[in-house]
Parts: sequence; structure tokens; C-alpha cells
Amino acid sequence: MAARSKAYQSDDFIHSVEARPVRILAEYAEPLARFHRHGVIDTIVFMGSARFLSPEAAQAQLDAVRASSTKDSDGDSEARQIALRAAEQAVANATYYDAARQLAFRLTMWAKETSPQRYIVCTGGGPGIMEAANRGASDAGGLSIGLTISLPFEEFNNDYVSPDLHFHFHYFFMRKFWFTYLAKAVLMMPGGFGTLDELFEILTLAQTRKMTKQIPIVLFGSSYWNSIINFEALVDRGVISRDDLSLFYRSDDVDEAYAFIVRHLSGHEQEPGAVL
Repeated sequence: MAARSKAYQSDDFIHSVEARPVRILAEYAEPLARFHRHGVIDTIVFMGSARFLSPEAAQAQLDAVRASSTKDSDGDSEARQIALRAAEQAVANATYYDAARQLAFRLTMWAKETSPQRYIVCTGGGPGIMEAANRGASDAGGLSIGLTISLPFEEFNNDYVSPDLHFHFHYFFMRKFWFTYLAKAVLMMPGGFGTLDELFEILTLAQTRKMTKQIPIVLFGSSYWNSIINFEALVDRGVISRDDLSLFYRSDDVDEAYAFIVRHLSGHEQEPGAVL
């Protein structure tokens, strides 16, 4: 008689439609076990574009485009101009990479001095702003978390995430749960669809008080956020209240954003792991 395998040892079952609840539960229980193992109870979450380059990489790209344009003066002028504008924009966007790196470094240093093992930097574990924040935490000699997601295109290896705190999710909603469950502060850098999705999810949780803790939410880069989201129009149209604008804080300055978060965390200490 052939040996029978237990249900949880069967690959066919685990990857079946019927086992989806088991897979979802695994994306809750396995990270929880690792967080317990490392004593992780509070995080400072950084969100923003995966497309932003470091200042060095962005400048190198711009230099290469300029050099190529000079050599290929007889080429497609419109294509050269498009490439040049994109490279110049990348240099401008790199200021956000640098700001995220500085903030993560300073917040990690502050946390190490005041509350060891608390307020650990957490990102989506990818490139761009995520890399910058993990890099800043690493520069400060601290732990940092990366919550990556499986995507159909090529994945990026963020070497600045602490090795045993690099998680890989299949379900977006479980990944977002772990972003918010341990968060005690959120820094939103400019970003695209994913960043906007994460921002509005957090704002909705705060507005509806499904998130029982009060956390500082910083929108860094006022010119970007003011041009992308017209919050005043939402108030004028009566779909949010003016009080809802107090759910977040806008800043363009690393010192100011750092002071705002530290002031909040120092004055509003919460019990570890406040629940949603």
C-alpha cells in the first residue's frame, strides 16, 4: 500500500484553489514568527517610487545621454530630446532618493539611541525609494525590513535589507497588512500607482478609525503631492471634511520631517504592536 502524505505536505493541494486560505494564513503566520524571533514590534514605513535612482546613478545616466547625443549629432533629434528630458527628470527625482536615505539613517540612529529594537525602517524591499531607505538604515548599522511582492516582470535584489527580514509575498493585501500592522510612522515619497494605492489605504484606515493607533503620515515633496492630488478640491466637493487634511503632514525638508516624526513618537508612545 502506497504511503499517504499529509495534506499540508502535498504540493498539489497547497497550490490548489481550495488551499488559498492556507496560503493566505501562511503569509500572516510566517512573518509573525520571524518578527517575534527578531523582537520587531514597531516600524517606520517608507513608501515611494521604485523607479528613482541614486544621485550618482542618475547623474551617470545623464552624462551618458549627453555624451551619446554629442557623438550622434545626425541621429533622431526628437528621440535624443526625449532621452535627455528623461535623464534630467531622473536627476531631479534623485533628490527624493537622497532624502529617503538621510531620513532613514537619522531615524535609525535616533531609534538606536532611545529605543533599541524599536522603530525599525520598513520598505517594500525593492529599488528606488525602498532601496534608499533600507540603505540609510544599513548605513546607520540598524536592522531594516523589506516586504517584497511577486510580480510578472523581473524582480530586484535589494541588498540593504537585513537578510532574515526580507519577506516575499504573493498577496498584495497581506503585504499591506504587514506594512500597517506594525507601523508607528509613515513617510510617503513621490510615487506611482502602488504608492498612491498604499497612501489612500492608510488614509482610509486612519479616517475610518479602523487603525486604532495615531501615526504621523508625512507626504514628502509638496510640489509633487500638490500637483498629483488636489486635496482642497476633495474638501470643496464635499467628499472629505477639512479635518481629514490633518491626517497627514506635508514637508519638503529632511530636518523638518525628521523632527515631526521624532516629536510625535517621543510624545505619543504607544503600546507595542497596536492593532488594526
